Amino acid sequence: MSTEETTVSDRRMVTIPASFCQRLDIEPGDKLRWDIDEEGSLKVAVVKQRYGAFDDFEPVPMGGGGGETHDLAGYEETAFSEDA
Repeated sequence: MSTEETTVSDRRMVTIPASFCQRLDIEPGDKLRWDIDEEGSLKVAVVKQRYGAFDDFEPVPMGGGGGETHDLAGYEETAFSEDA
């Protein structure tokens, strides 16, 4: 368990220690969820902010040599020459 101290400002703001931000991968835009249990202990959880609906998914290769693109309907677009 790691322990660090910070001071509450006159506006009731606190600074998260840099070592905690690095260890917990806290980035700007993330939120903190505060909770007090029955014994009066404060618990803080990091709530990651997602920037897109599919950010958690890995890209899926579409096959082929990598030169083609695919639209949403699955049609393949290939490069062609006007000389052909």
